[in-house]
Amino acid sequence: MLDRLQSLADRYEKLSELLCDPDVANDSKKLRDYSKEQSDLQPAYEAYVEYKNVMEELEAAKTMQGEKLDDEMREMVKMEIEELSARQQELEEKIRILLLPKDPNDDKNVIVEIRGAAGGDEAALFASDLYRMYTRYADSQGWKVELMDVNMNDLGGFKEVIFMINGRGAYSKMKFESGAHRVQRIPATESGGRIHTSTSTVAVMPEAEEVDIEILDKDIRVDTFCSSGAGGQSVNTTKSAVRVTHIPTGIVATCQDGKSQNSNKEKALQVLRARIYDMMRQEEEAKYAGERKSKVGTGDRSERIRTYNFPQSRVTDHRIGLTVHKLDQVMNGEIEEIISALTIAEQAEMMDKGV
Repeated sequence: MLDRLQSLADRYEKLSELLCDPDVANDSKKLRDYSKEQSDLQPAYEAYVEYKNVMEELEAAKTMQGEKLDDEMREMVKMEIEELSARQQELEEKIRILLLPKDPNDDKNVIVEIRGAAGGDEAALFASDLYRMYTRYADSQGWKVELMDVNMNDLGGFKEVIFMINGRGAYSKMKFESGAHRVQRIPATESGGRIHTSTSTVAVMPEAEEVDIEILDKDIRVDTFCSSGAGGQSVNTTKSAVRVTHIPTGIVATCQDGKSQNSNKEKALQVLRARIYDMMRQEEEAKYAGERKSKVGTGDRSERIRTYNFPQSRVTDHRIGLTVHKLDQVMNGEIEEIISALTIAEQAEMMDKGV
């Protein structure tokens, strides 16, 4: 571990030199790439610098302990050794986590798809609640949300909503949200006061740029049509809505949110690239599913990952057995506690497997 840390530290310091080089400063691509690389290395570098300082202080304290000291000084040295030893263990744990392999998609923006599943209108209403939860969470993280497509029912619920979250590290946190979300509550449409169970599915995909997925013009079919709203009525008379079909895979993406056909086409292509990239990524991971499936989930949309129980104000994440009794706050976007617990569980599992 120390050899790896020293190599990392050497690279970090080399990057500091490169970033001071006038040739690099005048090359926007190199400047951007080196700055990002150094930023990624910084947490581990700073932890390693502190670790070396702690070890030096600990060695000095242990040397002092062997000298002739009065009782008061001996007790002070003993306390210092205990504090430094505890800090050493904390830093070693922190460094082990920082050195775990990083998902190459973690820093990417994400495209999120939420669909009402089992439960009809109630499922669609819950899908709109989840959309609100994620947009408020994104706001708390300083991320930007861009609505890409929405299909509403007559009650204002979302049969389907697709949106992009722009912000560094968005995928590293939002990736845990893929799966089936179950709600237990008395629907607004229920006159008898009975608790119903409904589900909505969430799919979180890393944004795929053109360098990740190349889509050739000959491989797509573009159809235009009039936008439609709740109940299927036409929203406008111009054919601004766009449907893009990727012929080799059969994957389809639609966008009708904007009034501009060109803008809708570009958004549909963004969704299409993300879906193709997600399909390829899941196919690759499926080859290793037996050894790589984790307790925090596979990202399978059919996997029930969380229950939101309104009568008991309870939210339970089934992957790690976490229950919090503050449903109102969660639905208001305060989900960092859950996401942090899932991140820690994933890290612990990777460390147990010696990854």
